[in-house]
Amino acid sequence: MFPTSTQKTNWIFKDELDLNALREDANKKFVNRFGSHMSPDERNTFFLDANEEHIIQKCHEYMLRDFCHKFQPTMPKYVFATALNYLKRFYLYNSVMDYHPKEIMVTCLFLACKVDEFNVSLAQFVANIKGNQSRATTVILNNELFLMEQIKYNLKVHHPFKAIEGFLLDIKTRTRMSDPDRMRPHIDSFIDKLLFTDACLLFAPSQLALAAVLHSASQIKENLDSYVTDLLLGETGSEHLKDLIEVVRRIRILHVRIADDHTKELSRISKKLDKCRNQENNPFSEKYKDRIQEALNNSL
Repeated sequence: MFPTSTQKTNWIFKDELDLNALREDANKKFVNRFGSHMSPDERNTFFLDANEEHIIQKCHEYMLRDFCHKFQPTMPKYVFATALNYLKRFYLYNSVMDYHPKEIMVTCLFLACKVDEFNVSLAQFVANIKGNQSRATTVILNNELFLMEQIKYNLKVHHPFKAIEGFLLDIKTRTRMSDPDRMRPHIDSFIDKLLFTDACLLFAPSQLALAAVLHSASQIKENLDSYVTDLLLGETGSEHLKDLIEVVRRIRILHVRIADDHTKELSRISKKLDKCRNQENNPFSEKYKDRIQEALNNSL
C-alpha cells in the first residue's frame, strides 16, 4: 500500500525547489571534488552545470523509452515506469559526470525487470543492446548493487495505472457517464507525458490517476465535478476539496510544461560530458580497467 510505503516516506518531495536543490548539491559536490585545482571560471567552462546535467538525464529518459519500445519480448509499460523512477531517484543524489546515464539507465531497466517480475535473463536482456554486449553485461553487473544502494534498497514502486483502472470501474458503476472507456486514449497520453516530468517524485499515484481522469473527461466534454465532490469526497470531504483542486492544478501544469526538445543541445553537452566525466567510472577508460583489476586483486 502506498500510504505505508518507502516510496511515500523517502521519495515524495514537497516541491520542485527541493528536487532542484538536491540536484544542484550533487553537481556542486562533484565539481568541488574534481575541480579543486581550478579557478571558478575554469570550473564553469570545464564542468556541466546542474541544468546541463538535467538535460542529459532527460534526453536519456527518452532514449530509455525508445529502447523499451523496441525490446523483445514486449516490455510492459509498468516495467519502464519503474526503471524511469529509479533513474530519477538516482540522479537526485548523483552527478551524470560521475555515473553516465547510458550505463545507469540499462541497469535501472534490468533491475526493474527483476522487481516487477518481467522474467528475462541477463543474456536475453543484453541481446537487445546494440554494440558490445559483453561490455554491457559487465556494466550492468558492476552497477546493479550500487544502484540498489543509492536508491536505499527501496525497490517497490507504485504507479498510477491500477488507480486509473479503479477510477474507471467506479465511474462505470456509480455515474451515468456513457462509456467511460472513451477516456482511455486521453488518459494514456496524459500519463505518458507525466512520466517524463518530476510528477512521480511529487505526488501520490492516486493523485496522478485522478488528474489524468479529470483531464481526459474534459477532453471528451464530460464533467466529473459531482463525482469528485459527492462520491469521492462525500459529506465530510468539503474541507479537502481546496487541497485536491490545488494538487490537480499543479499536476496539470507539469503536464502542460513538458520539457522542451533538447536534442540540439545534447550533442554539445555530451561532448563536454565526455571530457569532464569521472574516468574511473568510464568502462572505456584505462582508469576504469585499473580500478576493476585492483578490486579483483583485493578480493583474492
